[in-house]
Amino acid sequence: MNMADTETSVGTITDEDIDRARRQIGVPKFAYNKPYNEFASTDSMRHFAFGCGDDNPLFTSRDYGRSTRWGDQIAFPLFLHTTGTNLTPKPDGELKALFKGLFRGVGKYYTGVDWTFWRPLYPDQKVFVERVTSNIEVRAGSSFSGGRTVTETYRDLYVDHAGVPVGRREEHYLSAERSGTKKSGKYSGIERQTYTPEDIAEIDKVYAAECLRGSELRWWEDVEVGDDVTPVAKGPLTMVDIISYHMGMGLSSSGIGPLGLNYKQRMKMPAFFVPDKYGVPDVVQRVHWDHQRAQDLGLPSSYDYGQMRTSWLMHLVTKWMGDDAWLWKFSCQSREFNFMGDTTICSGKVIAKREEGIHRVVDLKLASTNQRGQDTAPGTATVILPSRETGPVVLPTPDTDMLRRGAQIMHASVSR
Repeated sequence: MNMADTETSVGTITDEDIDRARRQIGVPKFAYNKPYNEFASTDSMRHFAFGCGDDNPLFTSRDYGRSTRWGDQIAFPLFLHTTGTNLTPKPDGELKALFKGLFRGVGKYYTGVDWTFWRPLYPDQKVFVERVTSNIEVRAGSSFSGGRTVTETYRDLYVDHAGVPVGRREEHYLSAERSGTKKSGKYSGIERQTYTPEDIAEIDKVYAAECLRGSELRWWEDVEVGDDVTPVAKGPLTMVDIISYHMGMGLSSSGIGPLGLNYKQRMKMPAFFVPDKYGVPDVVQRVHWDHQRAQDLGLPSSYDYGQMRTSWLMHLVTKWMGDDAWLWKFSCQSREFNFMGDTTICSGKVIAKREEGIHRVVDLKLASTNQRGQDTAPGTATVILPSRETGPVVLPTPDTDMLRRGAQIMHASVSR
């Protein structure tokens, strides 16, 4: 669960904001911030994998990549999150009014994502992205907040120079009215986890038992429903993990930067900055590294990003499936905070195996279980595997609507 706004004031979700949110559906959004990575360089791809705690040479070494069926180093699937040049023109007055900030003073949370991947990303490749609101769901009451909630879903379609779709993301955010200023009730009993040497030794056993499939093919015929995926350990969560995440994911796409760059952003978005106890205006996003700020909001500690656990579960899957397989579809939800000091064990199980046209696929059920026994980010994945009968993996083809939209994105950019 990612907090993208403060909870220090109680806001109201208005009918006018809901109506305006619905009118945004399908309208391309202009990006005021450049992508962190304009190109998928070998270094940026390696840095991203590093930030996920992944040393798979397929994502980190060009020499190794040339020995695989892909013919080169390819990017970790979630790398798309860091790139994509938005070609949507700057909005005029009418569109500016449409996209003016919604649900002000209301807590906003990242709740999950659905990915579809069609093509690998190679070194020196540039991709383009179009973002639209794809769905608005309103609920009158919620066990989460007690008040009205709105779930906004944003669709990002990534395409290459020819307009061929590379990947698609459907990202979900929850805006929730609150009846109070803090969530201390739910988290009042949680304190930062303390570990004994024996506890750390048990976590180290999981790290030591991890297995990278790599160049050894995982044949579809050899996989059975009920098979377990070798677990992957993540944690205990430390500040180094948060820093490493930003080394790979960046900050600039959020409009955050150091020194004078932050000053310029503060002039544009003053509400995004809240003074600390010393009077220094700092971004609300600091709840991910500022322990005191998190406690001010009624939380026991600072916490990770939902995207971190997305990358962790993808790491689990790609490590299991091997170099010759393809991660086709992936979904996960952020259900609980992952606090500083928490340990997450990522695990999975094969729940289905089938033929889908020319593809031989398996479906996985995924879990992110902390030391309190909570599954903080459940997920699913669909993987295409090589087959002894049909041969190597054939990459999936986007549906007609996505192919058409991809072509339209690039055609519109040329026509301007």
